[in-house]
Formats: sequence, structure tokens, C-alpha cells
Amino acid sequence: MLLTIVTFIIVFGILVLVHEFGHFYFAKKAGILVREFSIGMGPKIFAYQKKATTYTIRILPLGGYVRMAGLEEDDEALKPGTSVSLLLDDAGVVETINTSHKKTLMNGIPVQLVKWDLENELWLEGYENGDDEQYRHFKVSHDASIIEEDGTKVRIAPTDVQFQSATLWQRMLTNFAGPLNNFILAIVAFTLVAVLQGGVTSTSNVVGNFTENSVAQKAGMQKGDRVVKVENARTSSWQSLATAISKGAGKKTTLTIERKGQTKQLQVVPQTKKQNKQNVGYIGIEAAVHHEKSFWAIATYGFSQTWNLTVALLSAIVGMFTHGFSLNDLGGPVAIYSYTSEATKYGLISVINLLAFLSLNLGIVNLLPIPALDGGKLVLNVIEGIRHKPLSQEKEGIITLVGFGFLMLLMILVTWNDIQRYFFN
Repeated sequence: MLLTIVTFIIVFGILVLVHEFGHFYFAKKAGILVREFSIGMGPKIFAYQKKATTYTIRILPLGGYVRMAGLEEDDEALKPGTSVSLLLDDAGVVETINTSHKKTLMNGIPVQLVKWDLENELWLEGYENGDDEQYRHFKVSHDASIIEEDGTKVRIAPTDVQFQSATLWQRMLTNFAGPLNNFILAIVAFTLVAVLQGGVTSTSNVVGNFTENSVAQKAGMQKGDRVVKVENARTSSWQSLATAISKGAGKKTTLTIERKGQTKQLQVVPQTKKQNKQNVGYIGIEAAVHHEKSFWAIATYGFSQTWNLTVALLSAIVGMFTHGFSLNDLGGPVAIYSYTSEATKYGLISVINLLAFLSLNLGIVNLLPIPALDGGKLVLNVIEGIRHKPLSQEKEGIITLVGFGFLMLLMILVTWNDIQRYFFN
């Protein structure tokens, strides 16, 4: 169990780090201020500020985020009447604003705030020491920091470094960069698997053998048959073939095969088997396996495997809407932990394979056009390009809030479903 937990933390950390680094890197290149780079959600357990960005680790392994200026209520910690402590530089300009009771600024000036502008003109006003007779105006440095209530120290967010100040293309690239990094990670991880294996074991949609009492063999299938369709779904790889058959457990299914240049159709009823505590269809066929050790096979494996799995995953997503949606088609942190437990039993190569698969899943899911996901943000970018102006912040905020609420509800349902599947079945 300890090995599984450590492996889960490492796999989860790599997935989030790589994804969020994509957003982080291109935001920096676009001149957008990244106020915080977080691994995990919820209460902070570690924080370190370097230059403009604060790096944090948070307690809940439910994701992570890159907190960009302009995409939040940057001064939500400040309200009229709030008591803060101000640290000034040698020129009397504010360089740190402390709103937290958990930290104390040496030589800080206590001020009860009245009004402020930390985006454009950069100033704040209030009563020093809470004294009605000591009303003061303070200039604030462009690179000043604010210590939030939980003790996290981040930069303030002037308008010129906010997300909306970047060009449309820069913002689109910043939104797309997270999923892009996940695809790159999948390619690298699958290539590493090929290197560690000393070659590539490849399969196609060609039948190599049958298991005992095979449903497919009884239906008339032969070795060397190429399965090109399962019902109306084309199957160009073994992965897509297995995925399509797995959905037909206990249902009459039509297979289209190619044999010696001729096309035939076979009727089968896939048996039902338990896999990862889910019911999947099984017809008792094994893939024709080819072993390749050439440099070209190894070098291209990461790309070909990523492509084949991408096609299979997209087909599965489409199938969720065309063949009926089920929470069993989805998996959250509990499911990932279960997969990690299984992969750990088989060693490093299995864990790297899992990392690649999860990274690809993360990249594809994040590109779905759902508000609050990267794909939803890209849709808003496209709408802005068509309209030649962005949606109002109020409308965009409402859309994002609705999307976020939907995702949170879905995550709760998926997690509860996973707990029942993996721990009580």
C-alpha cells in the first residue's frame, strides 16, 4: 500500500505539473503575471515565492492550477475598514500589504483601509494606526506583494500584466498549452516504454489466436481475419477493436471482417466479464503480435501509440453520448488510485504506460468545450475572435461559474461511484 501511495503521488504530481507548466510557460511568454502555481487544491501546506510567482503545494490531490492576474477577484481580501499592515521601501512606497493574522511584518505600519486602486494608478488610503486624525495616501509599487488571509504571499495584479492585456492569440495559446503538454508527455512516456522494453510489440485488428470456447470461433471467425467494423464503428487498431467489443457485453453484435480479399459479416454475443470491477464484452480473440526492435519502430512508437489511443478515446467519448451515458465510463482520483495499484504490481514499465494513458486522457478531456475547462475557454476565445470583442467579464464569469459548478457536481458523483465500485463491490 505504501508503494501504491508513493507511486500515486508521483504520477499525479507529474500529470498536474506538466499540464500546468504549459499554461505557466506561455503565460509568462505573453507577459501575463502568474501569481500562483499550485499543485493540489484546498489548504496550503507549502509556499515559496520566487520573483513574480508563488509556488504552492496544497493538501487535496484533486488537480492544480495556475493563478493568472485578471482571472480572479484580485483584491477580494481588501474591504473598506480592513486593518492591514504596510511595509514601505526606502522611498516610502508600499512594497508589501499584509492582510493576514498569521504573519507579522517587522516595521509594518498598521492602517485601516478606506479606498485603494491596485490595478491602474496603484495607491491606497486609510487611517494610520486607526487614528481618524492620521489619514494618509500611500503609493504602491507595481511589483508589490499582498499577503492573503491564509498567509500566502502573492504579487498584486496591475492592469498591464493581466490576462486580458495579452493578444487574443497569446491567450488562446496559453489556454491550449496545458493539454498540449499532456499530449507531449504521452508521446515521451510511450517512447520511454519502447526504449525500456528494447523494442515494440505491435498489434493490429488482425486475429492471431482464440481462447478456449471462444465466442468468435464458434461464430465462424478464423486466424488471420481482419476485423474492420464492430456494428457501425470502424476498428483500425486492436485498441479500437477491443474498446468497441467491450461495450457490447451480452448484446447481439455484428462484426465485419476481411478474409482473403473478401468481406464477411458475423453475428456474435460477447460474453460478460469483470474488468476493473466493470462489466465488459469479450469474444475470446487474441491479437496477431509482431515484435520489432528497429530504431525507427522505437522512435515512432510514442507517436503511433498516442494517435491510436487518441482515436480510441475520442470514439469512447462519442459513444458515451450515442450509446448511453454511465458514470462507470468516467473515473476520478479513486479510480486513478486503483489503476495505480494494479500498475505498481507489474513494475516500472506498467506505471509509465499508465502515466502516458492518464496524460492523454487529461489532455483530451480538458479540450472538451465545457466552461471552466481549457476547451471551454478556447470556445470563448473563438467567439471573441468572431465578435471582435470579448464577452463582458460578468457574462464570462457566469458561464465559467456554471461550468465549474457542473464539474464539481460531476466530480462528486464520479468519486462516490468510484468508491462504491472499487471498495464495496
